[in-house]
Amino acid sequence: MRAAGRGGAPAGRVGAALAGAGLAPRRNAPAGRVGAALAGAGLAPRRNAPAGRVGAALAGAGLVGRGRAFPILFGALAASQVVYGRTSRPPAATRGIVGLMLATSLVEARRPAPVVAAGAVGFGAELVGVATGKPFGHYSYSERLGPRVRGVPLLAAAAWAMMARPSWAIAGRIARRPAARVPLAAAALTAWDVYLDPRMVREGYWSWPGGGRYEGIPASNFAGWFATGLLVFAAYAALDREPDDDGAVALYVWTWLGEAIANAFIWRHPRVALAGGAAMGAFAVPALLRRA
Repeated sequence: MRAAGRGGAPAGRVGAALAGAGLAPRRNAPAGRVGAALAGAGLAPRRNAPAGRVGAALAGAGLVGRGRAFPILFGALAASQVVYGRTSRPPAATRGIVGLMLATSLVEARRPAPVVAAGAVGFGAELVGVATGKPFGHYSYSERLGPRVRGVPLLAAAAWAMMARPSWAIAGRIARRPAARVPLAAAALTAWDVYLDPRMVREGYWSWPGGGRYEGIPASNFAGWFATGLLVFAAYAALDREPDDDGAVALYVWTWLGEAIANAFIWRHPRVALAGGAAMGAFAVPALLRRA
């Protein structure tokens, strides 16, 4: 970190990270590994980072400075999730969080095709799953998530789309070749579900009549997520032609840490905090270290 003052003495690594985040003055000192990791994850600003179409549109309209759309949405999402975690979490609030998270995930995307494909593949898998019990196991949705098609909420497509891009980006930090990146991204997406499903089951959004050993969820659910993820990211590998952005990685890292804290200290579900933290951390930590 960079301390203020002392005759321009060079800062240590922690100070460089603070300087990179704009919390301490920068005097052309190198960031070091910690600062580079934060900047690489999008948790500290990078110079000349591309804004993406949505950010460029907002900037063109004079609503934000060019490249600032993601930080604004990310900050709004983080603040909303903190408040959401401490409330009774009515269905309308849950739907709002999903919408805001989807917008944050996609604000820097330049091409819609991979995202549309992710939502379509995920929604198709849900339709098959509810109708046949494969590949996730026998489960059903309640009416709490809004309009449904053949028993599947339309919001399910948004859920698959909003975390597909962060999972693809985090996998890209670890492996670049599609043969390795596709299964890594599928596993990174499945890791998020280790947090997601227990909370949604507790709050009555969906359920497995037969239950399961992990918070009432069967192992077949996670196998189904991984299998569906392989299809999602095979489509991503074919359609994605844009460089990975730091914002998508930051969203994955925030989800990993935020869910761990919420489950451990707010919702009092330490088992989910440990399981989800280990699952998502298995991808977040190597990605951050690789970037540094």
